[in-house]
Amino acid sequence: MLSFLVWFPLGGVLLLGVWPKSMDPKYARSVALGVAIALLVWTIYLAFLFNPGQITMQFGEFVPWITAIGLNYHLALDGLSLPLLVLNSLLTLIAIWSTDPEIERPRFYYALMLLLNSSVAGAFLAQDILLFFLFYELEIIPLYFLIAIWGGARRGYAATKFLLYTAFSGIVLLASFLGIVWLSGASSFAYEPLRAIIVGAADTPSGLSLKLQLILMVGILIGFGIKIPFFPLHTWLPDAHVEASTPVSVLLAGVLLKLGTYGLLRYGVGLLPDAWVYLSPWLAVWAAISALYGTSCAILQQDMKKVVAYASIAHMAFILLAAAASTELSMIAAVCQMVSHGLISGLLFLLVGVVYKKTGSRDMFFLRGLLNPERGLPLIGSMMILGVMASAGIPGMVGFISEFLTFRGSFPIFPVQTLFCMLATGLTAVYFLLMINRVFFGRLPDELDHIPSVQWSDRLPAAVLVALIFLLGIQPSFIVRWSETQIAALIPYHPRPPQITSVYQPDQHLTRNSIDVLAQSISIRAAD
Repeated sequence: MLSFLVWFPLGGVLLLGVWPKSMDPKYARSVALGVAIALLVWTIYLAFLFNPGQITMQFGEFVPWITAIGLNYHLALDGLSLPLLVLNSLLTLIAIWSTDPEIERPRFYYALMLLLNSSVAGAFLAQDILLFFLFYELEIIPLYFLIAIWGGARRGYAATKFLLYTAFSGIVLLASFLGIVWLSGASSFAYEPLRAIIVGAADTPSGLSLKLQLILMVGILIGFGIKIPFFPLHTWLPDAHVEASTPVSVLLAGVLLKLGTYGLLRYGVGLLPDAWVYLSPWLAVWAAISALYGTSCAILQQDMKKVVAYASIAHMAFILLAAAASTELSMIAAVCQMVSHGLISGLLFLLVGVVYKKTGSRDMFFLRGLLNPERGLPLIGSMMILGVMASAGIPGMVGFISEFLTFRGSFPIFPVQTLFCMLATGLTAVYFLLMINRVFFGRLPDELDHIPSVQWSDRLPAAVLVALIFLLGIQPSFIVRWSETQIAALIPYHPRPPQITSVYQPDQHLTRNSIDVLAQSISIRAAD
């Protein structure tokens, strides 16, 4: 059942590859849309079959592969990967739908889109850390070509910079993964046996010393920190977003960055708990610095796409804060924040793309008056305002509930760092209001007197995302109920050092603290 999500899009890639060269672009688009729709339907079907009360992995598939090195084809699904799989399928469909029907080299373009979807799905499903690494590296190939061929004027520079950064990310991750397996004495790369060796039970010592875990954690943090990215490992992201086409930016912000946060939760918190707990105060500081830096840079930007790109850096830092706190509530919040950021950033990049398509500019000092009801883009402007409100955490939208849970779950553990992150989310309103005020209000310039009308095909993907942002903001249990049981199993058993915070005592466990009461009472039932 899970292999379908990996191999079916590869079947679409093969079909597009062997089709005659005379294939009409609209048929290539139809093939890609058909595959993407089937993937989304299948993912939703899996969600209905999924048992949220079961702690163990579900729908497991295991096939021996290269037994000599302990590598096996092992897929399974849990509450951490399920929401991200749905997000991957949804945004892939939206990205393909939003692609210009007259795009050059359509067969190659859509094949790369489907290959990207397959590799990301495989990474979220892999239960073998070497298999995860292979999928993690595979997604670099299609994304590089999507930027380098269909990007903007500086696409070569942006694609090369992306490739160099992510290649280095893969090198340090591979070194850490190999170190985890060899130093723990495991006979294979299977995730669950590794975790049983390293983590053990609540009353047993870890299979790796704290010193070794800290050394290995450095590679995990650098590798996934580049992918997310956090300051100062972020410099590839604004260039990639600015030069990438709109559909590629939607996938990059909405899905691909989540490979980094997913990896931190699965392989940082899950495999190296002692090191994670020991470093957690510094990780919370890192989150606060990255959030404030991204916010400050967003305020100074002139390009609408760069504003959204730096806002993405700031909001991804909230996930690190939640993971550093490692309470049940904050860990659930981390999953909510991943889904929330995927939907909101996807919406904002879509709308910026429509503005650029209709006006030929993203310059906030040139554009103005686009909310004009007669000659502007009133519906696009209205949806942009809604997206900005969601990103700023206005109640009733998914951005509010994810940020509220993040700050409520993290504040008892790291109050100072959480306050700085709250300041960063407050400043979100500043840079987005500057963008809205400059671009959509005022008098429409003479150069934009004849803006082409927006077709329903351009409005539909944004309307779907707006609806989901409101739906999940009003009823966030649609996210939480799939994750809360299994996310709790990721929380380290081991107590925090007493000098880190007065909330914890040496004989307390990380999963049993005063915030658990709130986590149970706020399982997020909107009816209550």
